[in-house]
Formats: sequence, structure tokens, C-alpha cells
Amino acid sequence: MHEQLEGWAVQYGPAYRIRLAQRNVLVVSNAETVLGVLRDRPNAWRRMRAMQEAIAETGAHGLFSAEGDDWRRQRRLVMSAFDPAHLKRYFPTMVRATERLKERLSRAARIGEAIDLQSVLMRYTVDVTAGLAFGIDINTQEHPDNPLQGHLDQMFPMLMRRINAPFPWWRYFKLPSDRAFDVHLSKVQVAIREFVAEARKRVAAEPALREHPSNLLEAMLAAGDRASGGLSEEELQGNVLTILLAGEDTTANTLAWTLYLLHANRPALRELVEQVDAILGSSAMPATFDEARGLEFIERCTNESMRLRPVAPVLFLENNQDTVLEGVALPEGTLVICLMRRFHVEDGQEQDPREFRPGRWVQVSAANDLAQSHSSDRDQTKASMPFGAGPRMCPGRYLAMLEMKMVVAMLVKNFELIEVGNDEGTAPQERLAFTMFPVGLRMKLRERRG
Repeated sequence: MHEQLEGWAVQYGPAYRIRLAQRNVLVVSNAETVLGVLRDRPNAWRRMRAMQEAIAETGAHGLFSAEGDDWRRQRRLVMSAFDPAHLKRYFPTMVRATERLKERLSRAARIGEAIDLQSVLMRYTVDVTAGLAFGIDINTQEHPDNPLQGHLDQMFPMLMRRINAPFPWWRYFKLPSDRAFDVHLSKVQVAIREFVAEARKRVAAEPALREHPSNLLEAMLAAGDRASGGLSEEELQGNVLTILLAGEDTTANTLAWTLYLLHANRPALRELVEQVDAILGSSAMPATFDEARGLEFIERCTNESMRLRPVAPVLFLENNQDTVLEGVALPEGTLVICLMRRFHVEDGQEQDPREFRPGRWVQVSAANDLAQSHSSDRDQTKASMPFGAGPRMCPGRYLAMLEMKMVVAMLVKNFELIEVGNDEGTAPQERLAFTMFPVGLRMKLRERRG
């Protein structure tokens, strides 16, 4: 779907109208227009109602789907759980998960196995998220038969199907796929209730956790205790599910795209290896929180990957009052689709906008360096919004970047990328199932010596 909408933007320009189920929809791709819309949330704009309703039906009504004052209250409580001081305290959990990933990759390298890249990365991100967010060591990497992973895998595809459905059939009759989805959802909800119950027991038994929580869930409970209008039980469970889903899919897919693009661009990969070797020395992976945060070249690579292959290439929004956008009068409740990638890869852009060049993300601070930088690069990086923009920017962006730095640093420090691609040897197809992911990517590695 997103590629079709981008193709029409090439043909019809940065703003055009389509009809969806008897509804007029405005599609925009100009970066300044999209940025203005995102900055005006949540007052002037909201998520598409069909999306909010589909999410609420799963019991995942949390910060992602909340609007207005409800969003403001939840944002304050949930953001406290993503405080950098909390992330630093959780860092040993991330190290443990990364060590397990290294062992999994070592086994594959020794036997020449071509691993299913997305599956392996999703198990890693689920383990990190469950450990950091809930204090649960589910260890799906060493125990791939863990049922929670399988249940989570069914969530996003059905959500995408329901969000785009012209008629909500599942509210009136259940197809076999709907009944199967209900089973998966019920299993996930049971696990979440157990996570919350265990966290409440820990906080009750150890009052010190209210001031120094050991995971994100305890931090949300503590913030709710300290603040007026804390999260209800439904909201708490909804945010737990939101964190679990978002922590699995988005980070794993971005990592998969980054590794594919690095393998296809060997000069950038060589520069990355040299910088990681220089920073880590004889260590197999970052040993401290500050060391991991300081891997700037990895951040440039992932930013460039998100510019070219964003996991959220489209946003569906509605206006809360009559407005004008791109010269078009929009009655309240008009659906607007924001294309998040089109501007960055326009053919008219200079400096190879379709090329993978992490160097474009070098921050230019000195005035005399401006002459050596490219204005188009600055425009592209300024306009790139992989974590959104404005007040509703993703609260988990620092955690996601930390995970990606850990994985990429560990991988290039210990392994050589022999192959990252599909069985056909072609560029991987993009598929959108709530988030956009590469189809059929497999990776082969060789252990580095010396």
C-alpha cells in the first residue's frame, strides 16, 4: 500500500486526493507539511478513529492510542519510565540478552547456517523488552518454543487488516482467522496480567522500588502512586501490551534493514568496523551504558537506514476541526495520509538521495564547516522523522537506539557479514503489516579471527 501511495505522489505531486470507501482522503508528502501536522498534535490532529478503535478492542489502549487530555496524563506517567537514568540501571539486562544473541550467531556461523534474520532479531527485542520493561527473563532466544513469541507474531497483521477494512465484520461474525486471533490475544492478555500482578507484589514487598524501580513497569507503578490521576488497571495493561508490541517489531525491523543496507554498501561497513574496533578494543560488545551510547557511527547508519526504509512509512491522521492543508479545505474528521519517506528520496534532490550514505548525518556545528556540507543533506536529515515529531514523538526512541547500537556493535566486532539477502538474490520486498519489514531476509556469518 505505501509503495502505491508513493508512486501516485510521483505522478500527481506532493498533495493529491483519493477515494476510500466513499470517503475523500488527502495524501501529503511534503516534509514541512507533515512536520506541521505532527507538531499540531494532539490539539488539531488525532489518529485515525478506525485505528484507535481496532487497537482498543485488543485491550492495548495506552499511550499510543490515547488522545487529548487522556494522552497528556498518560504521557507524563509513561515517559517517567523511559528516563535515561532508568535505562542506565536496566543496561545489564540488555547485555545479557546481547550475549545470548552472540551465542546464537556463533552457532550459526560455525555450521554455515543462513538464519532467518527477522525472526532472530525479534526474539532478541522481545527478550530485551520483557527484561527491561517487566523484569521477566523469558529468554526466547534459547527457548524458541516460548509461546508468547508466537502469540505476539499474530497481532500486527490482524490489526493492519482490521484498520484498513471497509466494514468491521468481526463485530458481527467471526471468520476462522478472527477466532484464531482471539485465542492469541487472550494468551497475551493473560501473560500481561501476570506481569502486572508480579510487579505489584515486588513493589509491595520492597517499598524502595518506588524510588528506585528495577524495570519500566515498576517505574510506571511508582509514577502512578506519586502522581494524582495514575494509570487505571486497563491503561496500565494497555501500555504494557503497547510497549511489548512496539519493542518487538519496530526495532527488529529497523535492525534487519540496517544490516541489509550495510552489507550492500561495503565502504560504509568497513568504516563501521574500524570505528567499533577502535572503541571496543578487545571487548566483544559495549561493556557500559556510556560506551554503548557513544557509538555515533552506528547511530548515523541506523538513521540513514530509517530514512531509506522507515518502518512507519505512512501515518493515518484526522483533523479535530475544520482546517486548510496544502490549499485544500478539510472538514473536521477528514482522513489525511502522511507519506514519511517520499521527500527524502525525491529524484530532484541532490547528493544521491536514494543512496545509503551515513556521512550525511554528521552534525555540522562550526560555521566554517557549513561550506563543506551539502544543503540537501541538511534538508534530508532535518526532514527525516523515523520516531515521529512534535509532542507525540516516540517515548521509546532512546531505548530503541541503544538496542540497535548493542546489536550492530556486537555483530561487526565478532562476525563478518557473508550474506544478507533473500533466496532470489534480489532486493527484498517491502511489506506493510502495521510496520514495514523486509520479506525473506537471511543472514550468513563468519566468525572474525584475531
